[in-house]
Amino acid sequence: MDEHDGPGSTHGYISSKDGYLRRLRRIEGQARGLQGMVESEQYCIDILTQVSAMTSALQSVALGLLNDHLAHCVADAVSGGGDEADAKLKEAGAAIARLVKS
Repeated sequence: MDEHDGPGSTHGYISSKDGYLRRLRRIEGQARGLQGMVESEQYCIDILTQVSAMTSALQSVALGLLNDHLAHCVADAVSGGGDEADAKLKEAGAAIARLVKS
């Protein structure tokens, strides 16, 4: 647990953890494939196509994690109200801003 956890809390993605791990392993494989493409001097556009696919896969993971965070961590904090609710909403807003920039 880290400073974002309360006593006995779990992360919102826990119920989907195995799915996230599978997707991240697949992305890891894509990154290795990209390295191989560059090493073997594949055509630029083919490499860019794979970079785009990998970027989309990472964005999909990020959006899933964000959705889980909003549905679990933020919703729990908002239902309790007070400073924790404000902090979780601010934290979620900052995470969304980072995702939009990337």
